[in-house]
Amino acid sequence: MMKCVKLVYQCLVNHIITLTLIPVMVGILFRAIRPGPDGQLLLLWRLWDLRFHAVPVVLCSTFIVIITGTVYFMSKPRRTVFLVDYACFRPPFTYRIPFASFMEHARLVLKDYPKSVEFQMRILERSGLGEETCLPPAIHYIPPEPTMDAARQEAELVIFSAMDSLLQKTGLKPKDIDILVVNCSLFSPTPSLSAMVINKYKLRSNVKSFNLSGMGCSAGLISIDLAQDLLQVHPNSNAVVVSTEIITPNSYQGGERAMQLPNCLFRMGGAAIMMSNRSSDRRRAKYRLVHVVRTHKGANDKAYRCVHQEEDREGKVGINLSKDLMAIAGEALKSNIAMVGPLVLPASEQLRFLITLIGRKIFNPKWKPYIPDFKQAFDHFCIHAGGRAVIDELQKNLRLSPEHVEASRMTLHRFGNTSSSSIWYEMSYIESKGRMKRGDNVWQIAFGSGFKCNSAVWKCNRNIETPVEGPWADCIGRYPVDIPEVVKL
Repeated sequence: MMKCVKLVYQCLVNHIITLTLIPVMVGILFRAIRPGPDGQLLLLWRLWDLRFHAVPVVLCSTFIVIITGTVYFMSKPRRTVFLVDYACFRPPFTYRIPFASFMEHARLVLKDYPKSVEFQMRILERSGLGEETCLPPAIHYIPPEPTMDAARQEAELVIFSAMDSLLQKTGLKPKDIDILVVNCSLFSPTPSLSAMVINKYKLRSNVKSFNLSGMGCSAGLISIDLAQDLLQVHPNSNAVVVSTEIITPNSYQGGERAMQLPNCLFRMGGAAIMMSNRSSDRRRAKYRLVHVVRTHKGANDKAYRCVHQEEDREGKVGINLSKDLMAIAGEALKSNIAMVGPLVLPASEQLRFLITLIGRKIFNPKWKPYIPDFKQAFDHFCIHAGGRAVIDELQKNLRLSPEHVEASRMTLHRFGNTSSSSIWYEMSYIESKGRMKRGDNVWQIAFGSGFKCNSAVWKCNRNIETPVEGPWADCIGRYPVDIPEVVKL
């Protein structure tokens, strides 16, 4: 019964303008067609009798034309930005790091820190990762050799592999790339990674290139936003965005627990995305970009230090994940939801949220805040696979079903936390399952250091055929898999 009432309410509110105008128009039409004593349509005669009212009618018509033209040009839509296609890096099978190998390495490398080994084992047991996640060759050595050369070799492998796949899938020629954006948070060499791509593929000398670093796992959507802004001012152009995180230089070998967490969660990964504003790409493009929303909660020191790179007491460098991470992430998420909601939610959900907000302000501050039902606005959710706790928290806060977070959990299980590229592995999972249909709305949500919560809204431009290649090609038939709360090692 309550479900029927909810459906009726949604229908009434979402179509309130239509439902109000229909009886008004029917009444006007009825009066207009009512014949007068002499058989003429009185209302129409009065409206169009210009014998004594020609000047006011001309003035009113001119005023209406001016207002209509002004509104049109002020609200003229921005250039449509398409996502033509994308490609994700699939690590070689020889880079696989099963649990047994990971723990054996930890015992050998951290033999002076037995409690740290036990701590990493407990984290890995509850991490949600599977046995097929991969680490670069330098981390497989005992002890690891995180040198600059090894880091650059990893960058070349990941970025060039993703770029080669993208060029092959789209038929794009390197000389046709107008804009290049590369983001990698913690590895920022000189020459830059964007310069490395330009040199490798012999891009044009006037290509507009950008290299973003230090922005954490949310940098992928920051790059998308930057590419969108550039495509708004450069007509008939295309942009390539490369998102990755290089693991080699960030392997921590000390005893600080907060700095050992990334060793357990972060794995190899990367993605290359082609975007375009060309009308000729409309038909073949997979998605259309609707919104990009960026929120930043880095105004205080606690937010700034929730994810950062530092030295421990022994001078060993690593990534520090603060215990305040989830609390700050929750604040950033609320801010992002507040900005996304009015852009995408139907009127019924916005009205309920507004009524609850007014009630909390005026009547009772203890009223439970209303969380909008985003399932009415989105068909698919790609939540950054930062860890099991992140996915659990968003599933709870957004009231999502297990199927809505399936892509995130399976990406974490198969590939681990691949930082800014994880949302593209999730998008690929949905496509590989044959679930992406024309008109579907997709919400990508990414978290990063600072603390940032960025999101992008895409609309599927055409029915997506199940890909025969890609990161899931050799294993999609095995997924989804059951992920226990604890895997005993």
